[in-house]
Amino acid sequence: MGDSIFKVPGGKLLKVKLTPSEGRILAIVIKGDFFLHPEKTLVALEEFLAGKELDEATLAADIQDFLDEAGATLVGASAADMAKAILMAK
Repeated sequence: MGDSIFKVPGGKLLKVKLTPSEGRILAIVIKGDFFLHPEKTLVALEEFLAGKELDEATLAADIQDFLDEAGATLVGASAADMAKAILMAK
């Protein structure tokens, strides 16, 4: 299991606990002082990320697509910031 703490420049703090397996996300927990509305979207995002490849560009695109489809608003961080924090925990 890996951990990361990433302070988004001019933004919020992202904390990631990651369990990787063979270059993919086995399990993940994302916390921090960012805002994601609706709040239940965070649990759904963590579930969505299970099985995804640990590639920063792909993760950023997948996260953004998920947020767009969910009609969710992320404040204080971006999909790319989340992807970076995830890779830092690898």
